[in-house]
Amino acid sequence: MGLRKIIKIYYNLRMPFLVYILKCADKSLYVGSTNDLEKRLYAHNNLKSGAHYTKIRRPVKLVYSQECGDYAEVRKREAELKRMTREQKLELILRKK
Repeated sequence: MGLRKIIKIYYNLRMPFLVYILKCADKSLYVGSTNDLEKRLYAHNNLKSGAHYTKIRRPVKLVYSQECGDYAEVRKREAELKRMTREQKLELILRKK
């Protein structure tokens, strides 16, 4: 087994992958994915390295998150959420609460 495969297995076991939706200060919605949600939220709200979209719309608030099995699954789910309309995303957020 190669080093790349071992690293991939380690990251899959270490922390779950999550897809999330943020509500920005301007009421827009941002969809992203991560394997460390706390660290990513901190970056969105405080760091220069946060996504440009959220950096200019701070503060952002987590309104939805969903755990996924692995990296491939979380990226697929992220793409699905990004294709949804704003209304569909808001409905998803309301159903989750």
